[in-house]
Amino acid sequence: MAKHNETGIKGEQIAEKFLANKDYTILHRNWCFEKKEVDLIAQKGDMLVFVEVKTRNRLDFGFPEEAVDARKQNHLKVAAEAFMDANKEYQKIQFDIVSVLIVKGQLKEILHVEDAFY
Repeated sequence: MAKHNETGIKGEQIAEKFLANKDYTILHRNWCFEKKEVDLIAQKGDMLVFVEVKTRNRLDFGFPEEAVDARKQNHLKVAAEAFMDANKEYQKIQFDIVSVLIVKGQLKEILHVEDAFY
């Protein structure tokens, strides 16, 4: 497996534990619709939360959360719409970003941006 894939998987595991500690219930991991993927789908109270996790091991290309550009947001919205069509019991949704910075194998920073876009 490529190093960047390992970093991404580790970041998703860190994000999942982080959200669970904040009383989020993880419903799905790496949920796909066509070629669009949602890293985590979680629930907190009556809110369904679509979570994009971005992980970096250095800041040469900016902060991880900056990689969630308009194109990526659109992909997440399309996937979320497909999920909502198949799961009509959910009424309230939001999109969150969890940004993870891992330096030399150690968690350096985690940032949770709630209701990051719509």
